[in-house]
Amino acid sequence: MGKPLHVLLVVLVLLLAALQYKLWYGSGGQHEVAALTVQVKTQVAENRRLQARNDALAAEVADLKAGGEAVEERARSELGMVKPGETFYRVIDGAPASAASAASAASAGEAAPQP
Repeated sequence: MGKPLHVLLVVLVLLLAALQYKLWYGSGGQHEVAALTVQVKTQVAENRRLQARNDALAAEVADLKAGGEAVEERARSELGMVKPGETFYRVIDGAPASAASAASAASAGEAAPQP
């Protein structure tokens, strides 16, 4: 009576070990579920970012369709359009005024050689 019980116990332990192996390392196991959870979180964040961008573009399209100030602002900023009677000024950033004046003075000195 003791021997069949030991055999049954060994079979059950082996079956439990096989099921645990499949649960942790098999296809669809815990490692794969954890990796997919991270991938889903990343995709949700990307979708939120893209949805915000789409909402902003949809609002911009609605403003442009409505006409008026949105079209005028876009024409001024992107195309440099000026209304009649306005004076256009272009401000260039990057080069300090002293460097620009030194460069023009140097080029003026090269243009007129001294005897």
